[in-house]
This record gives sequence, C-alpha cells and structure tokens, in this order.
Amino acid sequence: MKRITLNVNGRHQTVSIDPETPLLFVLNDELGLRGPRFGCGMAQCGACTVIIRGEVVRSCVKPVGAVGDGEITTLEGLGAPGKPHPIQQAFIDEGAAQCGFCLSGVILTAKAVLDQKPDVSDEEIRTALGGVLCRCFAHVRMFRAIRKYAEASKKHALTA
Repeated sequence: MKRITLNVNGRHQTVSIDPETPLLFVLNDELGLRGPRFGCGMAQCGACTVIIRGEVVRSCVKPVGAVGDGEITTLEGLGAPGKPHPIQQAFIDEGAAQCGFCLSGVILTAKAVLDQKPDVSDEEIRTALGGVLCRCFAHVRMFRAIRKYAEASKKHALTA
C-alpha cells in the first residue's frame, strides 16, 4: 500500500492503495465516482474513459501509480445536475443518451478532441469515437449533440 494523491475534478484526493490498482477502481471504489464505468476491462469499449492532462485515457488499464499529479476529469467533473457543462447540455437537448453506459467515453472523447482542435471535421469526430462502444444505437443523436456543442463553442470563441 502506498499513499497517492490525485487531482480529481479539481479536488486533491489521497488514497492508500497498491500503485498497480487500475485508476477506474480507485475512482469508483475509493472516491465513489460513477461516471467512469467498468465495461470490458481491456481498454476496448470506452466506458471507463477519463481525461488526464487533456488526453483521453482508459482508466481500466491505467495504474493509479502512473497518473502523477495531472488533472483527472471524469464525467462528474464537467458539470453538475443543476448546471451541466455545455456538451452535457447538448446531449440533454438532443436526447442523445439512453442507458448512459457509454457516456463517459462519448462525451469525454468528444470534448478532448474539440478542446484540441475546435474545427474538427465530422470524419475526425467519427474516427475519435470509433473506439467507444454504444449498444443503444443513439449514434445519430450523439453526433448531433457533439456537432451542436462544437458550433456553440466556435461562436463563443469568436465573440470572446
């Protein structure tokens, strides 16, 4: 066991844990976060997605000891139920979620891509989301929500 301090959603959290423990289990079991979910356990489905230092990371295969002091953002860290992040609001507006199991993967991947390249093409969005599995077939609505967020972000950047 080792004491590890993580910066999760803007808060420093210290846990005593084996450094080889997957970050997902620390987020779920130690910190009580439910945004990242266990899906496949092999970084194949995207349900466990988080953002670390602006990069999309599959937390089910990332050892907590390898995270360092980088900011970890989970789905909960974007917004709150009463004040969702604009990308979360776009998903609400478009009815883009059904079961919600893939939302960490879809929303956080889309946000990371758009943060890095605001003028991302539709094909680049599709490619980025290619590794996130959704069984509800809400893809058209999800894509519409992502595009809505992207357009709103561009307009906001132009007026800022």
